[in-house]
Amino acid sequence: MELWLSEEHTPGYRVQWRVRKVIYCTKSRFQDIAIVEMQDFGRALVLDGIVQTTIADEFYYHEMIAHVPLCSHPKPLSVLVIGGGDGGAVREVLKHNLVKRVVLVEIDEAVVSACREYLPELSAGLDDPRVSLVITDGQGYLEGCINEFDVILVDSPDPIGPAAELFAGDFYASIFTALKDDGLFAAQTESPLFNREIFSRVVASVKCLFPIVRPYLTVVPTYTSGYWSFTIGSKKYDPLQPLRPVDWSGAKFYRSAVHRAAFELPLAVGNLVPGWLGTPPGVAKETTAGRK
Repeated sequence: MELWLSEEHTPGYRVQWRVRKVIYCTKSRFQDIAIVEMQDFGRALVLDGIVQTTIADEFYYHEMIAHVPLCSHPKPLSVLVIGGGDGGAVREVLKHNLVKRVVLVEIDEAVVSACREYLPELSAGLDDPRVSLVITDGQGYLEGCINEFDVILVDSPDPIGPAAELFAGDFYASIFTALKDDGLFAAQTESPLFNREIFSRVVASVKCLFPIVRPYLTVVPTYTSGYWSFTIGSKKYDPLQPLRPVDWSGAKFYRSAVHRAAFELPLAVGNLVPGWLGTPPGVAKETTAGRK
């Protein structure tokens, strides 16, 4: 008997993966949690039937959510990660020697426990002495934070159930307050192809608060269409150019050239960004002269 994991994203678009075995399965008070072994992607974390990360392709996501914002800040000493109970984003944050303190806020302790047990490649950094784990909701944690963090990463699942509040304007306002005067944050902002309304709405909400707002892109093979977006909101530093060379030999995807290229939005994506003028400042506009 063959076992397949199926995600139906629209009535006409479905993705399937062959699953060799189910390693672990439980139901927390927030969601269904499973660790499965996929034929092509290895072990994977699945929440409510949706693939969150896999051993084979997690670096496309975790390197880009962490290194793009951290390399855009000159001195990221204190970092807050909201969501990301698998530990992958924290692992990448800890590669920055300047970082002295990391707080991981995850609402579901059962996710952390499952990933510690079955996804140690991602979660090993949670034992670093610089890391503090807080089990609570992100919005509630931020209510007590004022001018505290240099960088905040929002590594949330899709805006369903308990994660829905992590895509709201009030949440981004709380992030603004929790950041220092020169702080910045980055959030995953869904597929710019299948979640266009969410992507556009989030960028608009962030633009109402932060003077510098830059969406950027990556590719994650197991995510919807493989095309994925993040958005940076910054109080002072423009992330278009990395401030420090961080082309580690251990990085599989991120490097300085990829950092710069990630902000070059295709027209179909850029046109979803409120106020987008077609090209970042300082980049020559593409001419359409002579085209049919």
